[in-house]
Formats: sequence, C-alpha cells, structure tokens
Amino acid sequence: MASLIFDIETIGEDFESLDETTQDILTQWIKKESSSDEDYKVALEDLKNGLGFSPLTGEIVAIGVLDNERNQGVIYYQDPSGKQKETSDKNFKFKPCGEKEMLESFWSGAKSYDQVVTFNGRAFDAPFLITRSAIHGVKPSVDMMEGRYLYQQKGIRHIDLLDQLTFYGATRKKGNLHLWSRAFGIKSPKSEGVSGDDVGRLFKEKKYLEIAKYNVGDLLATQELFGKWDEYFNI
Repeated sequence: MASLIFDIETIGEDFESLDETTQDILTQWIKKESSSDEDYKVALEDLKNGLGFSPLTGEIVAIGVLDNERNQGVIYYQDPSGKQKETSDKNFKFKPCGEKEMLESFWSGAKSYDQVVTFNGRAFDAPFLITRSAIHGVKPSVDMMEGRYLYQQKGIRHIDLLDQLTFYGATRKKGNLHLWSRAFGIKSPKSEGVSGDDVGRLFKEKKYLEIAKYNVGDLLATQELFGKWDEYFNI
C-alpha cells in the first residue's frame, strides 16, 4: 500500500491580543477552580501556552509529509518574513507558504495514497487539519476520521500508531513519541534539544526553517516506528 506519513506543528494566538469576550470564555473555568491568585496565575500561564492545541485558538505553522515507499518528503512551513526560499536537504524539500496553501497542498497529495500514518493523529493532527481547512474554505480530499478501528475504514486507512501500539488505549500508560522511540532504539525528534513546546518560541524568534527541520525528526521517528509496528504488531 502507498503510505503517507504526516505530522503538523502548531502555535497559539497571543492571549493578550484576543478580545475581552474570548479571554473571559477561555479563563472562566480556571477562575472558578483556582483557590488563590497564585494558582490562577499558574493556570493562566498554562492556558496561554496551550492555545496552540486547539484549531480555534491556534494555527498550523508546518505540515510535514513523507512518502514511506519512496522515502521522499516535503515540509510546508510558514514564513511571515517572506525571506525564505525553497530549499532541499537529503530526502526533504522545504517549501515556505501560508497556512491555506499548506493545507491545499496537503489535501492535493493525500488523495494519491492508500493509507496515512501518524502518531496520535486521530486525536490531534487530523482534526486540527480538518478544522483549519474549513476555516480557510479548503475541502478535504479524503476522510481520515472514518471509523476508529482499521476494519471499519473503507476509504483511505488511517494508521494512528498511538492507537495501534497501545491497543486502542487498553494499556495503562500510553507514552509519547519520544518514549516509544527510545524503547525501540529509534532516534527521538527531541534528541536535538527541541520539542513541540519550543515551536511557539521559535516562531516568535523568526526561526521558521528550524521549526521545519524539527518536523523532519518527527516524520523520521514515526516512519521507523511504523516499520516496527508493521513487522511485529500487524498480524
């Protein structure tokens, strides 16, 4: 089967730039649950740092795709400065573009594959992509959320490795991509000292290409982990 591995990087809006109504809606629960001003300040900081986890308060700054069989990939990434040019490094091309163009390119390519492969993609990447696409008026070309279980999926298959490796959440501890990579001797995308939590900071520092290269690490780790799953778990 032709397999497309993909991963996204996101950032949140600046909380201070949000209108007062939106700020009130976002903070109403932490106001009720905080037992002191100090608790509220800690919870508010967590909230601000977590705005990138929702497509309603965040946006996509990079979409990485990797053709598993051809071992060729593309990283579409935002460059508000307009200074970055398309470049290549080994098996990857880096293409700067806006969020809408990223989404259009992703859906255009996805329809050529039999299955997509992600790590936690059903809970995060796919819903985020679909919602941001709708916000930009971009229609998905395939249904990546059809049926949670593989036997239920009649169109394109979505192999979410977190689902598969934890037997759809049956195991007590799920683990993240770093822990699964470590267990199988795979180079973790966090081994270079960058994690998903750093993406917002890097974007503010205008290190757009650094975000794109971090995304490559996620793709390669997911690809190797997919190989392990396919050989030892996919019976």
